[in-house]
Amino acid sequence: MRKNVKLLLVILTIGVLAACGSGTAEGDEEKTTINVGTSPGPYSELFIDAIQPILEDEGYTIEVQSFQELLQADVALYEGSIDVNVDQHTAYFENFNEEQGADLTKITPIPTVPTGIYPGRKDSLEDLEAGDLVAIPNDPSNAARAYAILQKAGLITLAEDVELVKVTEADIVENVEDIEIQEMDSAQIPRALEDIDYGVIPGSIVYSSGLDASTSLLQEDILKDLELVVVVNKEDEDSNWAQVIKAAYESDAFKEYMEEYNEDDYWFIPEEIR
Repeated sequence: MRKNVKLLLVILTIGVLAACGSGTAEGDEEKTTINVGTSPGPYSELFIDAIQPILEDEGYTIEVQSFQELLQADVALYEGSIDVNVDQHTAYFENFNEEQGADLTKITPIPTVPTGIYPGRKDSLEDLEAGDLVAIPNDPSNAARAYAILQKAGLITLAEDVELVKVTEADIVENVEDIEIQEMDSAQIPRALEDIDYGVIPGSIVYSSGLDASTSLLQEDILKDLELVVVVNKEDEDSNWAQVIKAAYESDAFKEYMEEYNEDDYWFIPEEIR
């Protein structure tokens, strides 16, 4: 009797372990649907037009969830309701991580539209005079790149020891040309060009506002932390689906797409995916 009871317990234990093992295997089945959080701008559109077909050829289903603001997309990514976002640079998601206690990470850099100085009431930087009004974005990361491009243009001088991705107005040590710098919402700058002399406008805003990128008077030298990147949760960075996205941006098919559609070098293409 006791032997039979022991045998029954062993059989039950094996059954439970087998069931647990079966559940684990089922939970680890390869993910075939990727939920992409998109934001208005060229980067999500590039993903949908050029990367999504590559992923679908690999057997993946792409679901798109749209957000009006990038912050909303990052919250959704952090909470797990989406899998990936392609509308931000390293400086942005690292700031989000710091403020939210999140653990977002990048898996590859992607093509980026540079910030540029655009003509307003004046058509050339050679026409610049003391007192001219220059509008720049007021969000920290884009303001920093604006100050960097103003230094590149020779209009201001920044402190030598400052990190360019963290520059603020306080880091200006000399206003060389005595210009007036006004920070404003970057989306408003294209609409204000008739009332300002020059505007520093991020590439995504150039795209969404319909500005002609070829009219840029000067483009930024894109810092590594300001290249756009594919962003996922840290726990997903080595997953098969995340690596397939990375491979898609590195693929010959994507290179051919960019060669065909990158007119006038509108896109800066990071070295890793050239």
